[in-house]
Amino acid sequence: MLQIRMEESKHMILAIDIGNTNVVIGCIQENEILFVERLYTDVKKSELEYAISMKQVLEIYGVKREEIQGGIISSVVPPMTGTIQRAAAKVTGKNMLVVGPGVKTGLDIRIDNPAQLGPGLVVGAVAGIEEYGCPLVIIDMGTATAFTVVNEKRQVIGGMILPGVGVSLDALINRTSQLPKISFDPPKKFIGSNTVDCMKSGVLYGNACCIDGMIGRIWEELGMELKVVATGGMAKHIIPYCREKIQVDDALLLKGLKLIYKRNA
Repeated sequence: MLQIRMEESKHMILAIDIGNTNVVIGCIQENEILFVERLYTDVKKSELEYAISMKQVLEIYGVKREEIQGGIISSVVPPMTGTIQRAAAKVTGKNMLVVGPGVKTGLDIRIDNPAQLGPGLVVGAVAGIEEYGCPLVIIDMGTATAFTVVNEKRQVIGGMILPGVGVSLDALINRTSQLPKISFDPPKKFIGSNTVDCMKSGVLYGNACCIDGMIGRIWEELGMELKVVATGGMAKHIIPYCREKIQVDDALLLKGLKLIYKRNA
């Protein structure tokens, strides 16, 4: 008797996070994130231009259109949300769920106005709670550096927002006549002996000290130590110089989008 064995089809979704600096794209199959890539955020780009970029990313990783069963988007750039949503639909042939009012997140938000918690912070908190447990501090290091604090009851109780690393550096360079643009390579030593190394030390170690200090004050106010996870494009540059124990998770927002997608499927 001929026995036919069929491999169960694995559910794959396209997840997109639109930030002020980057559009983060990833494909998730079951619990595996197949890839994470970044496109520059550009409100001047057309729907077709973004569709072409997305198609190229999928082709690089060998993902076929018919393999994608659905998708989800979070966005902190409202003018781009519709453009990316239509571009993704054009590439996948599927409607894209957008994180916002009416979408189930399972998050218990205890701030003055829960609607003010941005979609990116919502998604990061959803993933952080599920992945790392509570109490927890989530640091999203993009255009802004945003701290989200979750207590032991899995409630979002608040946070802090400060200028991002890149924003601060750009302001410094643009407002001075003799300071050059620099890379994020580490300086030769902490006490710089030339302009470039002085700037590198200030940017890398200065932001690291800031994050360490903020974490210490959060612990002090709550009277307990919290786990800390960092995500966002600048995390890999700054967190290695922090003294506190901080987990870097570049795919945190995609994990959160996956969870929210499942809760609304």
